[in-house]
Amino acid sequence: MLRRLLTLAAALTLALGVAVAPAVPAAAVTAADKAAVLARWTQTSADSYAAWDAARVNRAPWAAYRFDWTTDYCSSSPDNPLGFDFRYACWRHDFGYRNYRAAKQFAANKARLDDAFYADLRRRCGLYAALVRPACYSLAWTYYQAVRVFGAVVVSSADVAEAAELLPAEAA
Repeated sequence: MLRRLLTLAAALTLALGVAVAPAVPAAAVTAADKAAVLARWTQTSADSYAAWDAARVNRAPWAAYRFDWTTDYCSSSPDNPLGFDFRYACWRHDFGYRNYRAAKQFAANKARLDDAFYADLRRRCGLYAALVRPACYSLAWTYYQAVRVFGAVVVSSADVAEAAELLPAEAA
């Protein structure tokens, strides 16, 4: 029985290792490889976000790709407006902006990066209680419009106050 469990554990470990390993050996990373991974991690889908987040947590296998993982989260706007945590959506957005700029392919990808940001924010809002979701969705739309128009998240305290008015009295 123990032998069977150890065999199963070894098989699962091997399968997981294959699933999370980069598609290309680290020494063979080309510009095309990097572009493909970058594109895969910056789509609007939840799967794309999950793939980026798994790589964010375990960057070692991706070191040869030399991605820029730096972030200032939501720039000069609140990272947690009204308690809604937008940090990781902002981080992935920064990741896309920084890496596409470095690849000199930013203009061709900006609209998709902004749309992915909005999708990430909306998914995050969906995790909150239905009572407070309208305020979260309002802020998500405001953050999206800021990046779409200005290329950075610049949300004023008046914008946050306007969204706060959507919160029920007991949630505020």
